[in-house]
Amino acid sequence: MTLLRFPAPYDFELSTGRFRAFGTDLANRLVDATLYRAVGGREVRIVARPGGVDVEPLDAETEPVVARLLGAPFVLQPFYDRAARDPVLAPLVGRLRGFRPPLSPDPFEALVTSITAQQVSLFSAVAMRNRMVERFGARVGEAWAFPTRERMADASQDELLACGFSRRKAEYVIGLARSELDLGALAGLDDDEVRERITAIRGLGPWTAEWFLARHLARPRAWPAGDLVLRKAAAVLYGVEVTELGQRLDPFQNLAAHYLLTGLLTRHP
Repeated sequence: MTLLRFPAPYDFELSTGRFRAFGTDLANRLVDATLYRAVGGREVRIVARPGGVDVEPLDAETEPVVARLLGAPFVLQPFYDRAARDPVLAPLVGRLRGFRPPLSPDPFEALVTSITAQQVSLFSAVAMRNRMVERFGARVGEAWAFPTRERMADASQDELLACGFSRRKAEYVIGLARSELDLGALAGLDDDEVRERITAIRGLGPWTAEWFLARHLARPRAWPAGDLVLRKAAAVLYGVEVTELGQRLDPFQNLAAHYLLTGLLTRHP
């Protein structure tokens, strides 16, 4: 295996916790201490190692995927410096130091993931998504390749209903797959333009657009104010409305949201 270096601090267990918190994620399969991902029809194995992660195989195709998957685009130290002056974030950063929010490497996968999570528990969303991955994706070693946009454009609503999708969510996924939206071009747009393009697609609202900015594009000011858990965190931990909190945390809204949500998820009774 070949070392892919990450700037310190980096905590592999914390950073991959999302892949096991709500059940096994077949597209990002964490087995014991090894993370498996299908890239270009190959199985990629990722294991923690001092200084970063061991990746096999590590090459020009797999490296950018693994780097994004493990949150490499995030620069933590400026956020940590700001958090040190925040009575809520300071202890969270101390407890979660080295946590890099994982990013979805593929824009279609990122949006479909958000669609599955709309108005259901994340346990239900993962189970539904896994059934879709098994039906429309391809097994590659220990992981499954997430279904391509082209494959989902050929899917029928009945096939997605059989995977546990509601009729409305089935329509949204197929509609997105068949739309003319250039997903690759979104990375070159500013935040407001990305929001406008995404919300023009039926079934993709502000919550989905904001999580796309946060979990695919790693935009620093992404702030999913419509997220119920984040709204609760704003009210309980800060005593303010979530939009006001977002303004207070500028320009680190994205990292702050991830640390607040992960802090709530991993807190001890």
